[in-house]
Amino acid sequence: MPTINESVFVPAPPEKVFEFIGDPANSPLYQAAVTYAELDGDLPIGVGSLFSGRNKILGVTFDWAAEVIEYDRPTRLSIRSTESKIPFTSTYALTPEADGTRVEYTLEAVDGLGGAFGTLGDLLVTKTYTHQVRTDLATLAELIPAL
Repeated sequence: MPTINESVFVPAPPEKVFEFIGDPANSPLYQAAVTYAELDGDLPIGVGSLFSGRNKILGVTFDWAAEVIEYDRPTRLSIRSTESKIPFTSTYALTPEADGTRVEYTLEAVDGLGGAFGTLGDLLVTKTYTHQVRTDLATLAELIPAL
């Protein structure tokens, strides 16, 4: 099971960071692979809330649906796919640090990231997507303070 684990310092308080990442509509603003994401249902978001979205990774586009499995404002948010070509669990863990927040992001691909890409192996896809996650987190760190 490939796991990607990256972190970034965001110069904003945990509550502000959590509010931003907790809204699935914001995902395309900082996650390059996400072309859209939305809440399926009513606010407030919490454990059991459903999201849906579309990703494009290495030229492959796929729709997904996910459920919130952890929601501990402002420190932890986890979603697990309920429908996807690439089953996944993603977790944001937020910790106060200096004058901001340390955001640790973990992505676990249940069946391996390479499975949806035919002959491309998990190693190549994981390496490529790890780079993308780093870039996405850097974008997040720049975007949130400007809001």
